[in-house]
Amino acid sequence: MIKLYGGARSRATIVRWYLEELDAPYEFVLLDMQAGEHLKPEFLEINPIGKVPAIEDGDFKLWESGAILLYLAHKYARMPESLTEQATIIQWVLFANATLGPGIFVEATREREKDRLLAPLNAILASQPYMLGDRFGVVDVAVGSILAYIPIMLQLDLSDYPAVVKYIEGIQARPAYQKAMQGR
Repeated sequence: MIKLYGGARSRATIVRWYLEELDAPYEFVLLDMQAGEHLKPEFLEINPIGKVPAIEDGDFKLWESGAILLYLAHKYARMPESLTEQATIIQWVLFANATLGPGIFVEATREREKDRLLAPLNAILASQPYMLGDRFGVVDVAVGSILAYIPIMLQLDLSDYPAVVKYIEGIQARPAYQKAMQGR
């Protein structure tokens, strides 16, 4: 069984959401970040950087939410056979963590990046229900989690992006998302 390590209000919620979507068995280990449990030697053996989320799957240890999402997609046979399709999925997961998240949540870049990031996403989502078409997948967890955090954490006006708003509402209505967020 996978052990998922996280803190209250951490990106572990993203991994938890995907585990719920996969209906995969897991144990959630809540670390008291205020007390420094993430800096204790036993956790640093799992993630020497001392950050969450991190997982243990038997003897295998992995950290960084995007890497964990991709690992889970492979483990539970949610990755396509085609190398080009896999690369597209990897591209979007990296985009969520490296471009979308910082572009929206770093105040210094938000004004400059908001339209540049959200307008193309709005165009994509105006023509299809999910990021890669008609089926929900790991890309929707990666990108969708960042987008779903916007109304929770920021007071951004998203009225220029109606398809993004509809997508966020759909993401937040998913039972697995709601279950993962309850533990937040």
